[in-house]
Amino acid sequence: MSLAARLPKQVDGAAPVVPLHPHVPRPRVAELDQSVVRPVLDEVRRRLSEATGTAGLTDAALRVRVEAELASVLSDPEFAVAAVDLERVRSGVVNEILGFGLLQDLLDNPEISEIMVNGANNVYVESHGVVSRLPRAFDSDDQLIAVINRMVRLTGRRIDQTSPMVDARLPDGSRLNAVLPPLTVDGPSVTIRKFTANNLTVARLTELGSLSPEAADLLQLAVEQRLNILVSGGTGTGKTTLLNVLSSFIDRDNRVITVEDAVELSLDLPNMIRLETRPANIEGVGQVTIRDLVRNALRMRPDRIVVGEVRGAEALDMLQAMNTGHEGSLSTLHANSPRDALSRLETMVLLGGVDLPLRAIREQIGSAIDLIVQVARDVSGARFVSSITEVVGLESDVISTADLFTRSPVGGVALGTPLGADGRVSIATPLVATGIVCAKLHGVRSGTVA
Repeated sequence: MSLAARLPKQVDGAAPVVPLHPHVPRPRVAELDQSVVRPVLDEVRRRLSEATGTAGLTDAALRVRVEAELASVLSDPEFAVAAVDLERVRSGVVNEILGFGLLQDLLDNPEISEIMVNGANNVYVESHGVVSRLPRAFDSDDQLIAVINRMVRLTGRRIDQTSPMVDARLPDGSRLNAVLPPLTVDGPSVTIRKFTANNLTVARLTELGSLSPEAADLLQLAVEQRLNILVSGGTGTGKTTLLNVLSSFIDRDNRVITVEDAVELSLDLPNMIRLETRPANIEGVGQVTIRDLVRNALRMRPDRIVVGEVRGAEALDMLQAMNTGHEGSLSTLHANSPRDALSRLETMVLLGGVDLPLRAIREQIGSAIDLIVQVARDVSGARFVSSITEVVGLESDVISTADLFTRSPVGGVALGTPLGADGRVSIATPLVATGIVCAKLHGVRSGTVA
């Protein structure tokens, strides 16, 4: 995509493009001076270390013991705390001993979607698409590393100097990425993409203005009629969220196999198996990659295969699956436009070491992928579907595409091109062949937008 196409424009003297949601509330996060918590925390830890019989306690029993010691410390005049701070001190101490320290209340806050820690002194959160820095800091890198170790232990994975990076899934479904020095020059890094149990629906997306009802109808029909769909977009644009929404249109009788690096999808389907990759163990063996899982999924009698994100050599296996009787498969990838998405697929197949001519690879892509749904976010952080593009096929060694819906925010108003404005609406052919009335697809020529 050219630079000119990506910069905001003024048209006919109109006002500059405005965000879709300019008034974004900041997350409500209560801050407490750690100098108030620290003396109480140190005393509780001292008493617990001197106590006997704590080693074999269950999590529930240990929590009861910690809360009892905490109540005892707070009743001591030497550790008196102002009434207004009492509850937050209690939470701070319990979170530090049993939870994830300074990050626990952020994980519990439903307004926060992402947590980013850049060393001990820089904590950022994303809320409603806007990133902001919080006025809090860890006492030291060691304290932050202790929190990281506590998180990683719960996932069954490890992080240390021999393996200083980890990508894992927390018990609540949130995705954790952590990196230790010296790989991170300015201290340990933590990134948590939070899991939300309240999945968005297509009705809610149209209500938010993320896509039009007509575009939603097209996507529903495409999933129901088993077209292969690729969701493309940048980091944090809502690819996984949209994939969850699209999955709600899958026939509940279908057998669905999902393949992910770290499980993020939450599909409400009865006949479903979720597969997740595994890193190598401390001896360097036992790794299971996405490509391994995609190949194995083909032996599990799937009606559809959903790959959470294609990012490497597994692209070829996915394309072959789509071309060999597994229609209706879904996946996502990182790309800035539908054309970039096709180029990335070519590159990923080539990186797999497959000795195929470029034309053969493009034929595979052209015949496997039916739709590319491009998602984006504006300057205010609002996420939306920017285009829905049909992959027509190979024409003169180039994969030909046709935009079915496009969205161009101009002067703050979303404008768009009609369905099949270029006259190539071949995607309607297989839908009509099934006997489904496609009037709603042909009837939006008057300028509906995604």
